[in-house]
Amino acid sequence: MDPVELADFADLVIRDADVVDGTGAPAYRADVAVRDGRIVSIVKEAAAAGCARPRARRQLDAEGLVLAPGFIDMHAHSDLALLRDPDHSAKAAQGVTLEVIGQDGLSYAPVDDRTLAEVRRAITGWNGDGGDIDFTWRSVGEYLDRLDEGIAVNAAYLVPQGTVRALAVGWEDRPATAGELNRMRRLVAEGLEQGAVGMSSGLTYTPGMYAPDSELTELCRVVARYGGYYCPHHRSYGAGALRAYEEMVALTRAAGCPLHLAHATMNFGPNKGRAPELLALLDDALAAGADITLDTYPYTPGCTTLVALLPSWASEGGPERILERLADPATAERIRHHLEVTGSDGCHGVPVEWETIEISGVTGSGLGEYVGRTVRESAARRGESPWTVARRLLVEDRLGTTILQHVGHEENVRTIMRHRVHTGGSDGILQGAKPHPRAYGTFPQYLGRYVRELGVLSLEECVAHLTGRPAARLRLPDRGVVREGYRADLVLFDPATVAPGSTFEQPRALPTGIPYVLIDGRFVIEDGRRTDVLAGRSVRRTAV
Repeated sequence: MDPVELADFADLVIRDADVVDGTGAPAYRADVAVRDGRIVSIVKEAAAAGCARPRARRQLDAEGLVLAPGFIDMHAHSDLALLRDPDHSAKAAQGVTLEVIGQDGLSYAPVDDRTLAEVRRAITGWNGDGGDIDFTWRSVGEYLDRLDEGIAVNAAYLVPQGTVRALAVGWEDRPATAGELNRMRRLVAEGLEQGAVGMSSGLTYTPGMYAPDSELTELCRVVARYGGYYCPHHRSYGAGALRAYEEMVALTRAAGCPLHLAHATMNFGPNKGRAPELLALLDDALAAGADITLDTYPYTPGCTTLVALLPSWASEGGPERILERLADPATAERIRHHLEVTGSDGCHGVPVEWETIEISGVTGSGLGEYVGRTVRESAARRGESPWTVARRLLVEDRLGTTILQHVGHEENVRTIMRHRVHTGGSDGILQGAKPHPRAYGTFPQYLGRYVRELGVLSLEECVAHLTGRPAARLRLPDRGVVREGYRADLVLFDPATVAPGSTFEQPRALPTGIPYVLIDGRFVIEDGRRTDVLAGRSVRRTAV
């Protein structure tokens, strides 16, 4: 074959695939050709029509498989996992080709030496302490450059507002001075200029929760100016959930900033059956011109750290001050009263129910007996009060304990995922002996349980929720849709068998029915197995 003829060939042609293109349009059969990391040709019904079929150096028979854009995880906690674990099958095996990290207002850029040490300590339960990572970066741009050295899947980054506040103000519960607010504006602007796609907040986590609405509004004005979006974990998913959603809608509308609601659940007893009220609130805002999207995970339990449940006053000053308060009997009793009687803001204004709090991971040695049991179960086994057990874990594990919260409602999960602005996000914490199965199973759970088994969404609708719609929120001009000229970030799955392998008993089991995943036209999953390809890079904000 001479060089001229070879130049007409694609690198790969995927033959006879059932293409679900990410727009919500009906599926169609086609040959899809890929060259130099992009889709160069789509020939519909090629075999039946008898027309010329694309030629390629490699052909893949996709009979019986759905070809879709790679899935976009709109809420991920892989900030260090992407650097620590080149395999990263937790996401690659699900068909995820892009994760949005920097979530919940706390991550590792922008920082100085002091703030980096504090943040590492504060979110050990999310990502580990990072002792195996060389933290060579301090700015957002430097962190993204580090990702560009090669990672398993692509990653976009949100400027974490809590980290920004820690850097400019500290961990104290007080208003920012004018100078500190100006510094926060500059830090957010610099992060967006360096490629971040927006800003996140964790408004039940310190120190971000200490920011008043006026401060958040000013930062959102900066985000809007750069064409980004605001992604808040807002102030309550429990007793004050609807008020908290209203607050975020009003705040971003005042700032002229697009809003993406993180893990938009309606949890705890007071919110059972109230998802329609949330959607009515959002529909009214959308009708009035607001720019709103949201993400959810397709499970009822939540996942966070045990320390996150504490009242905000107990967390003021950072991790060392928390441990000092826990060590003082009188202060510890005050914390217990807020948790069990009053309902702490860290527990969303709802008195903690220890039978719903399951320990999913510990960082300290000698604490493994607690993992997989609720706090109340461990207390009963030891003849102690639940607070005694919880306090011991907090102190001995140096605040690194992760938990599952069994506080969700299935009817709310189904109702919210049907909404026209819904996208998928795993909120997957990969740490701990028994992490939430959503970290390894969110996307096959959508396709297997909620499409094939329950029919909550059609296949075409669901794929659009997981691909085209999030790509639009991220302002990605060439991802999220199967279309000529677009990047070949693709997944092939069997709609009859796709299912999560992960369960609450075996949370790290990989999914079935997803034999092929490509990033930039390169196989990261081939014949159901992870290759050694590191095709992922940072995906940076598109200039407005």
